[in-house]
Amino acid sequence: MPVTPTRWLAEYAWLPEHAEPTPDVLIEIEDGRIAALTPLLGAGGPPAGVEVLRDATRLPGLTLPGLANAHSHAFHRALRGRTHGGRGDFWTWRDQMYAVADRLDPETYLALARAVYAEMALTGITCVGEFHYLHHRPDGGAYDDPNEMGAALVEAAAHAGIRLTLLDTCYLTSSVDGQALAGPQHRFGDGDSARWAQRASAFQPTDSHARVGAAVHSVRAVPADQLRTVADWARERRAPLHVHLSEQPAENDECRAVHGRSPTALLAEHGVLGPDTTAVHATHPTSADLTLLADSRTGVCLCPTTERDLADGIGPARLMADAGIRLSLGSDSHAVVDLFEEARAVELDERLRTRRRGHFAPVDLLTAATSAGHAALGWADAGRIAVGARADLVTVRLDTARTAGVPPVGVFFAASAADVQQVVVDGRVVVADGRHLSVDVPTELSSAIEAVTPS
Repeated sequence: MPVTPTRWLAEYAWLPEHAEPTPDVLIEIEDGRIAALTPLLGAGGPPAGVEVLRDATRLPGLTLPGLANAHSHAFHRALRGRTHGGRGDFWTWRDQMYAVADRLDPETYLALARAVYAEMALTGITCVGEFHYLHHRPDGGAYDDPNEMGAALVEAAAHAGIRLTLLDTCYLTSSVDGQALAGPQHRFGDGDSARWAQRASAFQPTDSHARVGAAVHSVRAVPADQLRTVADWARERRAPLHVHLSEQPAENDECRAVHGRSPTALLAEHGVLGPDTTAVHATHPTSADLTLLADSRTGVCLCPTTERDLADGIGPARLMADAGIRLSLGSDSHAVVDLFEEARAVELDERLRTRRRGHFAPVDLLTAATSAGHAALGWADAGRIAVGARADLVTVRLDTARTAGVPPVGVFFAASAADVQQVVVDGRVVVADGRHLSVDVPTELSSAIEAVTPS
């Protein structure tokens, strides 16, 4: 990929701690990081006159920090448009998802994930957290390289030009009461948490764009007496730890029946919660659960488009934020890949639930889509247009049919992913003029999905 110019002149840039975007900001980049920021308007012109702007490339529109997709299942992208027409619930959708999972191998997964991650880049996503549990062959046997599927995801992100946190997921049982994995689930499991830890420890990618974290799939998938193994593995490495939590009322009911407590309380008891932990969904927590999450400084990743697509429900986002819980965003099943839609849904879903408006300011939605997501994925030096931060810049057009006449501060309530014009990741241009520079995204998506979709 081409190296970006050293200077960009943003028509508007959203700087940290600013409630609204700042006009006319000179952004200077060196070695993939932001070296200097100079707001020009109202400062009597450039400090060194027009010479400093001579080699600056103008960015028309609004320039944001890179967006972070904190929760992804890349292979779910193959289900888009195929599972929405009928009745059913999360559990019937899951059967269709398993059918796709059963057809993936390292080669087809590389092709699919490469196209999916490139689609994310087109939408302004510069970093993704992949909740990865397709570890083994369909029959449960290990590949010659037990981490070959994870390696395919790392390679896919490199091709797409974005950063990746591979959240290696422990998935051992099919229900809270410990029933064995069955059918397509066999490829998810390592037998027990010790063998999961052994395999996960063996995967140490040297690529600068990739890091490895851990995940507990859910209280359905990891027995209570093995939760601490996963938590300790992550803690010893200071790695992110993610977990699906209270996504379904049925999960909560089963956990109380088996363990006499909520999933959140069970995770707290076994050391899973903490400042490096992110609970994904948290759609059906009790008030006591919210206290446990807040007191442990556990974050929550909301995935509104998936939660509504699967009829999961609306999580109490405002109550979480009021409790001090940091909120990030994910596209999860990729029914939609659009963090602008995910962000505004946090506000709009609260309006539906409460029949009141004005729960989150635009800057709150920006934070959830950028710095909070990067922090949840272990990239605390990204997600802000600030000196020393990674040079991730996402420029959104303000002259499209959706954004024309919209003030820059209103972009999260007006723009869509289609309005992203340019994306810079670690100082390199990945998307220019709305086009990915190295991946033909529509063509590769079509062929990759065709290869893994049951006929």
